[in-house]
Amino acid sequence: MLNLQSGPDTDVGKTAGSTAETFGQLYEQYLPKVFQYISFRVGDRHMAEDLTSVVFEKALTKFQSYNSAKAAFSTWLFSIARNTVIDHYRASSKERNWKTENAAAVPASDPSPEDEAVRSEEIRQLRSCLSLLGQTEKEIVSLKFASEMTNRQIAGILGLSESNVGTIIYRAVRKLRDGFTGWQK
Repeated sequence: MLNLQSGPDTDVGKTAGSTAETFGQLYEQYLPKVFQYISFRVGDRHMAEDLTSVVFEKALTKFQSYNSAKAAFSTWLFSIARNTVIDHYRASSKERNWKTENAAAVPASDPSPEDEAVRSEEIRQLRSCLSLLGQTEKEIVSLKFASEMTNRQIAGILGLSESNVGTIIYRAVRKLRDGFTGWQK
C-alpha cells in the first residue's frame, strides 16, 4: 500500500505523479546517502556500487507496499540497505572487516607530499581508533556520519530508543577523540 505523505523525510508527497516518477525522485534524493553508508560499511567502491544497486532494486520491487504510517521512507530504505549489507557478508562468509580508507573524503586538489604524509598518518590513526569500537557503535557511527541520518532515523532502523542512539554516539565519538588526544603533540 503506497502511502507517501509530505513531511521532513521527503518532499515528494505533494507530487501527484506516477509511481515511477515518485520513486525516481526518491532515488535521486537518497542514492548518495545510501551509497556513502554502504561504502563505509564494505570499504570497496565497486562492491558498494553493486550493493547500492541491489538496495534500490529491492526498494523498487517492494515500493507499492511501502506505508509511511509504519516508518519514514528513509528508515524503510536504510533498513533495506542495512539488511543487504548483512546478507552480503553472510553470503560471502567473510568476517566483517570495517575498512575505513573510504571514510575520509579525497581532497579536490593534489596535496603536497607533506600533506599527503600527514593525511596518511591521520587515516591510520582513525582506522586504529575505529577498530576499538564495538559493532553497534560502528553501525551507528556509519549511519550518523557517512549517511548523515538523524538519531531518530537511526533508532528506527536499529530498533533502539532515540536517547540510546544519542548516548552511543556520544560515547563512540568520545572514544575516537580520546584516541586522537595527544597524538600530534
